[in-house]
Amino acid sequence: MSASQAAALIKDNACVWLAAGGGGINEPSYFLKALESRFLDTGHPYGMTLCHSAGVGDKQGGGVDRFAHEGMVRKVIGSHWTWSVNMQELARREVIEAYVLPQGTMTQLTREIAGGRPGVITKTGLGTFVDPRVEGGSMNGCSHEQLAELVDIKGEEYLLYPSFPIDVTIIRGTTADEEGNLTFEQEGILPESLSAAQAAKNSGGIVIAQVKRIVRKGTLNPLLIRVPGFLIDAIVQDPGQRQSLLTGYDPALSGECRIPLEDKLKPMPLDERKVIARRAALEIRENAVVNLGFGMPAGVASIIREEGADGLMKLSVEQGITGGIPASGSNFGLVYNPEVILEEPAQFDWYDGGGLDIAVLSFAEFDQEGNVNVSRFGERVNGVGGFINISQSAKQVIFVGTLTAGGLECDIADGRIQIKKEGRIKKAVVKAAQISFSAEYALQRGQDVMYVTERAVFQLTGNGVVLKEIAPGMDLEHDILRNMEFSPIIPDGICHMPERIFSQKKLRL
Repeated sequence: MSASQAAALIKDNACVWLAAGGGGINEPSYFLKALESRFLDTGHPYGMTLCHSAGVGDKQGGGVDRFAHEGMVRKVIGSHWTWSVNMQELARREVIEAYVLPQGTMTQLTREIAGGRPGVITKTGLGTFVDPRVEGGSMNGCSHEQLAELVDIKGEEYLLYPSFPIDVTIIRGTTADEEGNLTFEQEGILPESLSAAQAAKNSGGIVIAQVKRIVRKGTLNPLLIRVPGFLIDAIVQDPGQRQSLLTGYDPALSGECRIPLEDKLKPMPLDERKVIARRAALEIRENAVVNLGFGMPAGVASIIREEGADGLMKLSVEQGITGGIPASGSNFGLVYNPEVILEEPAQFDWYDGGGLDIAVLSFAEFDQEGNVNVSRFGERVNGVGGFINISQSAKQVIFVGTLTAGGLECDIADGRIQIKKEGRIKKAVVKAAQISFSAEYALQRGQDVMYVTERAVFQLTGNGVVLKEIAPGMDLEHDILRNMEFSPIIPDGICHMPERIFSQKKLRL
């Protein structure tokens, strides 16, 4: 049916689950535009609850921001809000209830709803802002619902994220046959589309799917069908459907072919971001299974490729992909030359159970106890994406970021770094504005936790944050301590960061 006909199927006050990714990846943007137009024209559907396990949008009014009109939604539960700036503004003004839950937990919740089970029982989120003893995932003053409950099972603490009915699931695939069977051959990721569709149908709801093309029934390989047609109520075709906001279609991003990567991944310039990525890369050992987060951690993939070491470990992203080289920028979540593309909930099962050897994640700020905040800054709702799942479960966690922000300028050459202009904002703070990563929980689990900056490396210990390394040529007091809000533990002998990360020479990983 047409996009406008499908949009008319959604009733007022519906609970809508949107399974997609950020940067236009797997986003049913053609249908979402029609749904937005219907509301602007008729005032319906209104009062919806919107759930999105990943950040969905383009910062230009697409994705989740198609719902960002007063009255259209009453409540939003999402893991990541950075892509949806207009929805962030509604949350800031307290026009809507705003909640953040871990991305992996949300994808897994669709399976529990589909299976008629009471919810997700997990340790993910303990000690962080989603813990009901902390903030319960609430992101503004009008959000009072408890979306997680503390439970005791055989003397151990867990969080229960309760199930709830889903009225509408919106998904996207590449091809549908005449019976509605859906394949994803050009998509590059497999979000929780199947389980979210099952959850809606078993809740008595409907499923709307956008696709690029429609073919005759019986012509699709059954092994490629990811969502069966009997789960789908409406198919909307968009022949111009793009693989992502940045990319019309690249078969190397969907695993349909393998290509030389020299033209796709240019070497990074030698700046503070590259220095940080290089120092983090030195921690990655052979045969490790590694997750690289959004932003600065993606630079580690570039370093590994520059060094010719991409065959020596398994890089992965939470969207379900292992092997290959992760794309960066708005294409984060896609991977060049992927080896394996799993459904996203299965990837998070692996992560949550401790399968990751190393995770490299960004920090916005870290405090004297070692807690990390990436989720909230003042009144701005940022969210966490898969950060909580990943940071709480990996055996080793490397947080990366500059020591200061807001105008930082550096000169890097000949094995040295010089601060030309200091940033205005100190990122090593006395108390993190929100706990996205709990140092106390990490110490209980025995995790190895580092904080890597362009001029110093810190380590989490039971006594607090220890200054482990400083960059060659840095003055301890002038360049480091005076740019922190707290004094780290300073051992008798402080090592220097390796000089080779500050030069144009190879690292010899």
